[in-house]
Amino acid sequence: MRRVLLHLLPLFVVGFAGGAQAGLPTYELTIRDGHFEPATLEVPARQRFKIIINNAGSGPTEFESTPLRVEKVLSAGVTSFVVIHPLKPGRYPFFDEFHMDLPEGEIIAK
Repeated sequence: MRRVLLHLLPLFVVGFAGGAQAGLPTYELTIRDGHFEPATLEVPARQRFKIIINNAGSGPTEFESTPLRVEKVLSAGVTSFVVIHPLKPGRYPFFDEFHMDLPEGEIIAK
């Protein structure tokens, strides 16, 4: 019996971890040579969420936000994600450090 439980433990852990992530609100953001699509993400305040980031540009890009304390560098053609902690209502800018001359994007938590 104990041996059977040890074999089932990895399945339980994987299922539990997957279920915890599955409930997160998810938003998609495409970065193309420093331009954000969409430029503004509206999210619920006081709730964790996930942003799937796609670099559709021809070179590297970096999703970075000083107030959110997050940065993610992506090579051309790469998709990744960041999970953002619950935010108070407000505006939170983000930018591409490789294209500082272009307009920032923002997250609006309501």
